[in-house]
Amino acid sequence: MTLTTNPISASEVGTLWLTYNEKTLILRMLDYFIEKSDDQQERNILGGLWQELNYYVLKMEGIFKKQGMVKPAGFTTADVNLEAPKLYDNGFDIMFVRILKEVSMGMYTINMNMSYNDDIMEVYEGLTSVTQKIYKLATLYLLEKGILALPPKVTMPKTTEYIESNNYMKNKKRALNDLEIGILHHGVETNNIGLQLITGFAQCAQNKEVKKYFVKGKDLAKKQIKIMEEILLESDVQFSATSGSTVTTSTVPPFSDKLMMHCVYLLNGFGLVGNSFGSFFSLRNDISMKTTLIAKDVYFYGQEGIKIKIKNGWFEEPPQMEDRSQIIKKGN
Repeated sequence: MTLTTNPISASEVGTLWLTYNEKTLILRMLDYFIEKSDDQQERNILGGLWQELNYYVLKMEGIFKKQGMVKPAGFTTADVNLEAPKLYDNGFDIMFVRILKEVSMGMYTINMNMSYNDDIMEVYEGLTSVTQKIYKLATLYLLEKGILALPPKVTMPKTTEYIESNNYMKNKKRALNDLEIGILHHGVETNNIGLQLITGFAQCAQNKEVKKYFVKGKDLAKKQIKIMEEILLESDVQFSATSGSTVTTSTVPPFSDKLMMHCVYLLNGFGLVGNSFGSFFSLRNDISMKTTLIAKDVYFYGQEGIKIKIKNGWFEEPPQMEDRSQIIKKGN
């Protein structure tokens, strides 16, 4: 008997469920972006990604059927309005796809680490390859169009040095090291995209509580950008990170509130991971403390969003183990 005929494990069911929901969400957003794109090169990137992701969505559905597992509800054509006017100007869609591919790279690594079945590992191996290819295409496209700003340039090191004192961590005035500059640049870049995304969501959200939640998220993104830019400016780092594009004045929703809330839910999770990375690998205590406090804000913002999703019946429950105590009670 081969591994592929064995029932998949709880971890594999969980990661596959999460991946399916994420991919169907991205497909619906791509449906809209492709419909509204008027740049052929841009459409080629978006369309290529749609075809690749759709292939793996169908592959996952085949695994669900083979394993006797119900297909997750995910996101359908009911969650997208292709007739809605353009919500974002040219370039934003590719910038957003690039951020999504960053999220996916991390998720596939975790998912692969929890996989034991050939079929499941093949899905994540294939999706990883797709993600790296699209990330590269998106990055080169954005650089060619002048939409994506490069990180700050630095003087190349000529010698190797070792840290000689704990003051290296305590000194708020020491020059930023290159890793810290990279972390801060990435933080500003991703929050700029998040700011544009959630501004558009706030303009077209139908539910008043959801609209208020998105406005709060916009303010949180601004706060994070300000903190990171101030650290860079204090260290005389010449810095520029474009937003990717601008939001139009449209208030017609291209996506359901359910889809937009889940999109922000996924990005909150990515933000927590990114801030944790920054907190640990920043060797200046003041930076580590600030990124930790940002992570706290993102965590509580995310928890608020989960409550809104549950309240409105938008949070599909992940598969779970049998409740043995309840089964035993029923048997009495």
